[in-house]
Amino acid sequence: MPRHIAIVEDEPAIAANYRDAFQRYGFTVSHFADRPSALAGFRLGLPDLAVIDVGLGDEFEGGFDLCRELRSQAPALPIVFLTARDDELDVISGLRLGADDYLTKDISIAHMMARVNALLRRVDMINVPKEQDDVLERGKLAINIDRMSVSWDKQPVDLTVTEFWIVHSLARHPGQVRNRQQLMDAAQTVLDNNTVTSHIKRIRKKFQAVDAGFGAIETAYGMGYRWSSQ
Repeated sequence: MPRHIAIVEDEPAIAANYRDAFQRYGFTVSHFADRPSALAGFRLGLPDLAVIDVGLGDEFEGGFDLCRELRSQAPALPIVFLTARDDELDVISGLRLGADDYLTKDISIAHMMARVNALLRRVDMINVPKEQDDVLERGKLAINIDRMSVSWDKQPVDLTVTEFWIVHSLARHPGQVRNRQQLMDAAQTVLDNNTVTSHIKRIRKKFQAVDAGFGAIETAYGMGYRWSSQ
């Protein structure tokens, strides 16, 4: 069955170009021109991946608002921003809201498809059936790799796909510093240093919402991050 991509883009010509590109690569595509229609469509059924512009019609940050609402509705849904806005603050804002990737519209179609397919492959890795769930435990942390779920002290922590693999990479090697390139490789994505930092901050915030004393992710300044072995 073809994968379903939802495009949320207010410029009809641009939306048509991306729709045609995704269809050429074998995807089915839904298009929404604004945040309200997208939310209504997502309530009827979620796509396999959502591609969202930041500015939507009269809403200068409508895409950010949509990402926030969609992420609360579907914590594990892959979300990609595709926008002309390349300001660093916009990139950081999008990732802090829970997007898995942030692309600008000058990206080539081939590169965009590679990033989208990499994100979908990460989801596929979770959905491969096994006779017994693969669970990684580190003290209060439990990572169910098959179900792509994370808990801390038996309380669920909702992570995005990218956040999940970053935590998994850190927890697999407690006490060892994982540099930014290793975390990117684990997440199968391309991120700059500031983007990695934003993901780490968001991950910490999610764990701290469950346990205010959470401090298992330590910063090794100038080197990377490590999962505390204590």
